[in-house]
Amino acid sequence: MTITIEERAAIEVRAEGRKLTGYAALYNTEARIADFSETISPGAFDTSLAESRDILALVDHDRTKVLGRTKAGTLRLSSDTRGLKFEIDLPNTTVANDVLANVRNMGGCSFGFSVDKEDWQGERRTLQSVTLHEVSVVSAWPAYDGTSVSARAKQNRTATQRRIALLEMEAGNVAV
Repeated sequence: MTITIEERAAIEVRAEGRKLTGYAALYNTEARIADFSETISPGAFDTSLAESRDILALVDHDRTKVLGRTKAGTLRLSSDTRGLKFEIDLPNTTVANDVLANVRNMGGCSFGFSVDKEDWQGERRTLQSVTLHEVSVVSAWPAYDGTSVSARAKQNRTATQRRIALLEMEAGNVAV
């Protein structure tokens, strides 16, 4: 039996110290994939997350560029009303250091998956349940708009500066 692993991208990543956080996928957000449109139903990742699979955090879907993994506890994944949220504790490696140094120039996030349950309505596909294999920080363009990647370190900010940064973050802008 052959398993087809698909990849999709999104645009939200933030860095705090040596930790990357963001959304690898957003629910109910349409993406144009080749000759069809696709959305992800809320909860599409729930079965994968409940199975405690070993899911990897990679750079550009490259299995030689590992940033973290669930079995090691360096990648944490959760599903909320917005989408698939992740948190990666970056190792002190050349690859991770390069991502951290260049996070503002990265294209966003992506994820590798295989389809368990889907619904087609003409040229529109809705992913209802998927098996998640990996999440990636990508250097090019993601398929799903609305996600981001960024890095932040603790800064000495006034209460007003913290509030402005929080408002920018909520609006989808990166506050570094």
